[in-house]
Amino acid sequence: MKNKLLSIGIIGTIITALCCFTPLLVWVLPIFGLTAIIAYLDIFLLPALAIFMIVAGYALWQRRVQ
Repeated sequence: MKNKLLSIGIIGTIITALCCFTPLLVWVLPIFGLTAIIAYLDIFLLPALAIFMIVAGYALWQRRVQ
Protein backbone atom coordinates (compact mmCIF):
# COMPACT_ATOMS: atom_id res chain seq x y z
CA MET A 1 0.00 0.00 0.00
CA LYS A 2 2.78 2.43 0.90
CA ASN A 3 4.68 1.83 -2.33
CA LYS A 4 1.51 2.36 -4.36
CA LEU A 5 0.71 5.52 -2.42
CA LEU A 6 4.24 6.80 -2.92
CA SER A 7 4.18 6.11 -6.65
CA ILE A 8 0.78 7.84 -7.00
CA GLY A 9 2.11 10.86 -5.10
CA ILE A 10 5.32 11.15 -7.08
CA ILE A 11 3.78 10.55 -10.52
CA GLY A 12 0.90 12.91 -9.75
CA THR A 13 3.30 15.59 -8.54
CA ILE A 14 5.43 15.31 -11.67
CA ILE A 15 2.47 15.43 -14.06
CA THR A 16 0.81 18.30 -12.22
CA ALA A 17 4.07 20.24 -12.04
CA LEU A 18 4.59 19.81 -15.78
CA CYS A 19 1.10 21.09 -16.47
CA CYS A 20 1.40 23.90 -13.93
CA PHE A 21 4.84 25.31 -14.68
CA THR A 22 5.08 24.68 -18.41
CA PRO A 23 2.61 25.68 -21.12
CA LEU A 24 1.85 22.01 -21.81
CA LEU A 25 -1.92 22.32 -21.33
CA VAL A 26 -2.00 25.66 -23.12
CA TRP A 27 -0.76 23.85 -26.22
CA VAL A 28 -2.86 20.69 -25.84
CA LEU A 29 -6.29 22.04 -24.88
CA PRO A 30 -6.88 24.10 -28.08
CA ILE A 31 -6.31 20.95 -30.14
CA PHE A 32 -9.42 19.44 -28.54
CA GLY A 33 -11.44 22.67 -28.63
CA LEU A 34 -11.17 23.33 -24.90
CA THR A 35 -9.59 26.77 -25.02
CA ALA A 36 -12.10 28.23 -22.55
CA ILE A 37 -10.75 25.99 -19.78
CA ILE A 38 -7.29 27.63 -19.88
CA ALA A 39 -8.48 30.53 -17.72
CA TYR A 40 -9.39 28.14 -14.89
CA LEU A 41 -6.29 25.94 -14.87
CA ASP A 42 -4.66 27.57 -11.83
CA ILE A 43 -7.79 27.02 -9.75
CA PHE A 44 -7.45 23.27 -10.30
CA LEU A 45 -3.72 22.67 -10.78
CA LEU A 46 -2.27 24.38 -7.70
CA PRO A 47 -4.47 22.51 -5.18
CA ALA A 48 -3.89 19.27 -7.10
CA LEU A 49 -0.13 19.83 -6.85
CA ALA A 50 -0.42 20.41 -3.11
CA ILE A 51 -2.54 17.28 -2.62
CA PHE A 52 -0.13 15.06 -4.56
CA MET A 53 2.82 16.47 -2.61
CA ILE A 54 1.01 15.74 0.67
CA VAL A 55 0.26 12.17 -0.48
CA ALA A 56 3.92 11.60 -1.38
CA GLY A 57 5.07 13.09 1.92
CA TYR A 58 2.62 10.94 3.88
CA ALA A 59 3.82 7.80 2.08
CA LEU A 60 7.45 8.67 2.84
CA TRP A 61 6.58 9.33 6.47
CA GLN A 62 4.77 5.98 6.73
CA ARG A 63 7.77 4.23 5.18
CA ARG A 64 10.10 5.82 7.73
CA VAL A 65 7.89 5.01 10.73
CA GLN A 66 7.85 1.29 10.01
